Amino acid sequence: MTPGRISAALKLAEFSSHFFGVPREEILRFVEERRNGGGERYASQPGCWQDDVLEQEIPPGASVLDLGCGSGELLARLLERRGVRGQGIELAPEAVSDCIARGVPVIQSDLDGGLKGFPDGSFDFVVLEETLQTLRRPLGILKEMLRVGKRGAVSFPNFAFWKVWVDFAVRGRMPVTGSLPYQWHDSPNIHLFTYRDFADWADSSDVVLSKVFVRSGEDVHPFEEGDDFRGEEMLVFVEKRRNYHE
Repeated sequence: MTPGRISAALKLAEFSSHFFGVPREEILRFVEERRNGGGERYASQPGCWQDDVLEQEIPPGASVLDLGCGSGELLARLLERRGVRGQGIELAPEAVSDCIARGVPVIQSDLDGGLKGFPDGSFDFVVLEETLQTLRRPLGILKEMLRVGKRGAVSFPNFAFWKVWVDFAVRGRMPVTGSLPYQWHDSPNIHLFTYRDFADWADSSDVVLSKVFVRSGEDVHPFEEGDDFRGEEMLVFVEKRRNYHE
């Protein structure tokens, strides 16, 4: 790294400490680590923290549609522990086979094709975990989610996370993080966005963000002021404004 870039990174650290509310020492430690080529997948959190929150938030006996359900871990958990009526949609053949082996009802389908086979309001919850940024038509599936579901739950990596900003300044390359673990050339994430981008979509689409949970490092908590920069991953519960009751 050139002296000019080091100086710029240190200035950004000072700015970030004030703007993001992150301790200066933590930022400088991260800058030094990235300068030395360490911490390639920083802020990684093992396990799927969203599943813990979803299990708490989804009531027993609810009907749940899981979009991009992967190998069916979440639905299997909800079926066993919450007695939900579950349905998964997944494209990858291997993951579909895993769902069947787990006893999870699954349909093999491409989400970019929409949810035409499901009538309006047919599910209490529609879940979209870490999938929205991989779709060619993300707004289309959000619209479909709130057509077939009374409520939606969407999780995604927050591209405004402060370490992403600082990493750009330090290395000048696309960040590789725990929630964005790919290189630029092999990433399935084709529509990266921030929490504020998502909130803007909701505001323009008559959608309410009824609850927001944030993961920052190992900490998971309800959204607080400043978490649009401090949160690495977000889990947002959404519903149409006409259906929302505080």
